[in-house]
Amino acid sequence: MKASALEIAATLPAQILVLLSGGAVALVLLIYVGIALPAVWSAKPARRKAAAAVLSQILDAWASINRR
Repeated sequence: MKASALEIAATLPAQILVLLSGGAVALVLLIYVGIALPAVWSAKPARRKAAAAVLSQILDAWASINRR
């Protein structure tokens, strides 16, 4: 029997849910600061190109996960 994410979340204590959501927010911020900003604001074309390629790979992987 498969449980949905909401059913699982309902059984977890609030503190764990806060930690999980905080971790997700931290991951998004790290991706934004570490990849998205260098892709936009770097003065070096090679760094911009590399950061844009990595960001594209991450977004493609995210899109393929959400299609399932």
